[in-house]
Parts: sequence; C-alpha cells; structure tokens
Amino acid sequence: MRNGEDLEGFDGEASSTSMISGASSPYQPTTEPVSQRRGLGGLRCDLDYLRGTFGRIKLAEVVLALIAFICIETIMECSPCEGLYFFEFVSCSALVVTGVLLLMFSLNLHTRIPQINWNLTDLVNTGLSTLFFFIASVVLAALNHKTGAEIAAVIFGFLAMAVYAVNTYLAIKKWRMNSRQQNSRQTSDYIRARTESREVDHRPEIQRLDA
Repeated sequence: MRNGEDLEGFDGEASSTSMISGASSPYQPTTEPVSQRRGLGGLRCDLDYLRGTFGRIKLAEVVLALIAFICIETIMECSPCEGLYFFEFVSCSALVVTGVLLLMFSLNLHTRIPQINWNLTDLVNTGLSTLFFFIASVVLAALNHKTGAEIAAVIFGFLAMAVYAVNTYLAIKKWRMNSRQQNSRQTSDYIRARTESREVDHRPEIQRLDA
C-alpha cells in the first residue's frame, strides 16, 4: 500500500498533467453565451434573392425612384408648385419604403418577423407606387414648364411606374400561386384525415379497444 507522501505526489502529478493538457487543448471552456459571441453574425446577404427576378426589380425601383427624386429636387422655381410637391412626396415615399423592403428581403430579416405577411405588404407597396407614380407623372407633365429637370423627372417617373407595374403583376401571380398551394395542401390534409377516420370506423377491433 502507498503511504501519504506517495498519494500526495500522485495527486500533484495528476493535477499538473491536467493543467498542461488543458493549456494545450484548443477547446477552452467559456461562459460567454453563443448568441452574444455571434453578434450580428446572424445577418446574411441573400445573393440568390438579389440575383433573382424580384431582387433585380427591387433594385431597379430604388434606382429609378432615387433618380426621379434627385431630378425633382433640382428644380428651383415652380408655378404652380402642387404637382412638383406631389411628385416629390411620391418619389421620396417609394424610395424609402422600397429600400426598406429591399433590405428586409436581401438580409432575410423578414423571416424574423413572421407575424407580418411580407408578400402582401410588398404587393400593396408596389400597387400603390404604380398608381401614385402614374398620377404624379401625369400631373407634372401637364403643369411643367418644359425645363430639363422637369422633363427628366417625368421620364423617370413613368419608368418607375412601369417597373412597379411589372412587380405588381409578378407579385399578384406569386400570391395566387401560394394561395392555390395552401388550399390544395389543406384539401389534401382534410381528405387524408377523412380517409383515416373511415378506416378506423371499418375496424371493429379498434372500436372494441376504444370501448
């Protein structure tokens, strides 16, 4: 049997060995939560969306709305000014809302707020932008003074309206497709449930076990 000194020496060697192995190990313990260490690492740019049809349309909408807003801001004199102010409001609003939606979709932030129907939100935005860009461009074309900035604003306003109209059409088409898929899924689930219930009704041994 080992005496006390041998046991103490053995414990000292074991503790020193564990310290050395712990220092050389690359997997060091940590008390920091994983979520805190990640920080903003959860944000990821969805390149597939930006390269897709809706991503490219959103980029075109933002660029055209920005150019239209810049053109209308370069006009120094107006009489009357109601058409200019309305066009300015429409282009600025479309730029801000569409830019926010572009960021939400390209960074997948919309998946973190599932309470909002983002497809319907995008559809409403594109539909209203199409309507208001059409009205603002027609009014500005009727009331302008043939200056270069006004003509450029009208041209980019109609271009933005056309792009928003295409986006509205594609959004409606996508919304209808998703609605049909959801309805067909619900119908198949209902049929499956009815079939299973009928199978249970035709099995007397299951009824006896339940009784």
